[in-house]
Amino acid sequence: MSYLDTPARKFVTIYLPLIVFLIVLLFPFYWMAITSVKPDGELLSRTGNPFWVIAPTLAHFDKLLFRTAYPEWMWNTVFVSVVATAFSLAASVFAAYAIERLRFRGSKHVGLSIFLAYLVPPSILFIPLAAVVFKLGLFDTRWALILTYPTFLIPFCTWLLMGYFRSIPFELEECALIDGATRWQILTKIVLPLAVPGLISAGIFAFTLSWNEFIYALTFISSSEIKTLPVGVVTELVEGDVYHWGPLMAGALLGSLPVAFIYSFFVEYYVSGLTGSVKE
Repeated sequence: MSYLDTPARKFVTIYLPLIVFLIVLLFPFYWMAITSVKPDGELLSRTGNPFWVIAPTLAHFDKLLFRTAYPEWMWNTVFVSVVATAFSLAASVFAAYAIERLRFRGSKHVGLSIFLAYLVPPSILFIPLAAVVFKLGLFDTRWALILTYPTFLIPFCTWLLMGYFRSIPFELEECALIDGATRWQILTKIVLPLAVPGLISAGIFAFTLSWNEFIYALTFISSSEIKTLPVGVVTELVEGDVYHWGPLMAGALLGSLPVAFIYSFFVEYYVSGLTGSVKE
């Protein structure tokens, strides 16, 4: 690593790419932030610096929070995402453990089929799911989303947890079986405590997918007060060909903050879960 000894080379090879990466990564958030506090006069003006705000205002946030159903959209998104993630994570734990640890014929084919199920586009699945939702009388309810989101959350979480469970030494379970432990005790007292990083990674992915989902929420929900954030912001803040850019950017900014906070708090577990780092 002698080529990194000089400060100039270190800046060119390390710091400069990191600076460029951070600018590209953070620029959308910066643009949303400055657009959400720009008055309408600056937003529609063709003069001045578009990357700066001369007279910031909170009028767009006031309109978004107090003159729209944005708080209801936020609550609906949180409720649907948390419940769907919890249900999908619980089902994925049992599925991944059974495929990786229980010996039965065709286990590898079952694991492959679960992964292939995740590759099916939601734009194809929502057509038959719409018929099921209508027959069950769940249209225009939160439960329509809670019951349909696992169709793409469970395959992905199962595939992710299968890889993490595979990294846990099987000798630990064999010792527990010799001592008389049941499969349930092994799962709850040995496997799950060791798989906490994997569970957090799967949970973050499932929560993010649920939070940003658009097609099912647009199809199965029509009432304004039951819509989720992605659908509510797009459908309620765009009137024909009139785009309310200030409230739109304010809603997008506030809607992206919860996921960003979750990633920042659990980034170590997230990386560990992706790499499957369990030491023997």
